[in-house]
Amino acid sequence: MAGAPSLYSVVLVVCLLGFATAGDLNKELEITWGGDRAKLVNGGTVLTLSLDKGSGSGFQSRSQYLFGKIDMQIKLVPGNSAGTVTAYYLRSEESKWDEIDFEFLGNLSGEPYIVHTNIFTQGKGDREQQFYLWFDPTADFHTYSFLWNPQTIIFYVDGTPIREFKNKESIGIPFPKRQPMKLQSSLWNADDWATRGGRVKTDWTQAPFTATYRNFEANQACIWSVSGSSCRGGSSEDDSWLSQQLDSAGSKRLKRVQRSYMVYNYCSDFKRFPRGLPLECTV
Repeated sequence: MAGAPSLYSVVLVVCLLGFATAGDLNKELEITWGGDRAKLVNGGTVLTLSLDKGSGSGFQSRSQYLFGKIDMQIKLVPGNSAGTVTAYYLRSEESKWDEIDFEFLGNLSGEPYIVHTNIFTQGKGDREQQFYLWFDPTADFHTYSFLWNPQTIIFYVDGTPIREFKNKESIGIPFPKRQPMKLQSSLWNADDWATRGGRVKTDWTQAPFTATYRNFEANQACIWSVSGSSCRGGSSEDDSWLSQQLDSAGSKRLKRVQRSYMVYNYCSDFKRFPRGLPLECTV
């Protein structure tokens, strides 16, 4: 990427705290598509995305981040959400992009959502893991978080780790660390694949479908400037998140979640990779 910093410049120059507020979302987020299907309400403290037969909707962060701890509270589409996808992710703007995904796949009323996760480096993904949640994500708000630093990417749900992708560039596994990314979210129709492989279609009599967001925080983040030459923010009193990894207790919690709630792991899909699993699956 032109103008991208080396890892050393990132560590030495931008170990800063960005200032994001959990209050007025309009200061940190901008609606990008969907017209009046996307709305800021309650004085800008709550954002809603809606989907109807005409279109979905979406938003993105005003800032780009090169590493960060990003949190958002989301209440997913209630009722019969089959066919819908609520996507919540970090993505760069390059043609060979980096991306870190949560995608919430809707389901028939009473059936659990599937949380679909993926990681792209240089435009290549194929690193899907999927989970059921241990609560009803439509009944109340829950916090979905990314921790992205030079050592690791960790996905959290209400502070519980569900997935970790470690930096193993030393043995030839690409890791996203050079392209700044924006937080993005969208609600859209994907009934060709989202629910039971596309066998269950969207019931448009239930529209509009609505997901609700609040309490966005990126208070531990390196905020990339528009020029791409420096980061902005105040001096960090605690930049330990830049080297944070799961400790032994966190690793145990991760393994418990994966044993109990994981429903798909690309690292176990030998039919998909008949010539051998991806390298990160074998180390």
